[in-house]
Amino acid sequence: ATQPTHETRTFFTYPDLHAAIVSALLPDLSSARFHKNHDDHAFEHEWPTHVMGAFTCTNARCKNKRWTSKEVTIEIHGYTRNGYSTVVFYQRCKLCNRLGTFAVDKESYVERVAYRIKKWAGVNMALSFYNSKVGPPHEQEFCEGCKVGKCREGDKNAGYE
Repeated sequence: ATQPTHETRTFFTYPDLHAAIVSALLPDLSSARFHKNHDDHAFEHEWPTHVMGAFTCTNARCKNKRWTSKEVTIEIHGYTRNGYSTVVFYQRCKLCNRLGTFAVDKESYVERVAYRIKKWAGVNMALSFYNSKVGPPHEQEFCEGCKVGKCREGDKNAGYE
């Protein structure tokens, strides 16, 4: 079977960044488990947030080749014994509405996931502070996280930290 020439996934998980997450947990926590089955509903905690990254439009006819975003929806699930899973939702190209391929900003991903695991484990953490995004407004119609009700931008009154 031939592979599609354009992105077909609406989300992705990043098990290859697990070692970086474990390193970021030190010295507060000595271990964590990456839970491969992100949709089993056995999680004890759920947290929506955002990471940063860059998307590439795979439509050869589209003039919008690449865009960056500081508001890429990620949902973090927490399981027993510092288990976790993540789902990063993709975005669509504004010009052609095709799903973009995504290159995650590893630093923002690791920082957000490690922070949340520590909070759930009871580590005394200072409140995270992230500067307000400077740039164009969030466009829900292109956000796969918004489409499934997982994006914080879809509910500004939820009171997330």
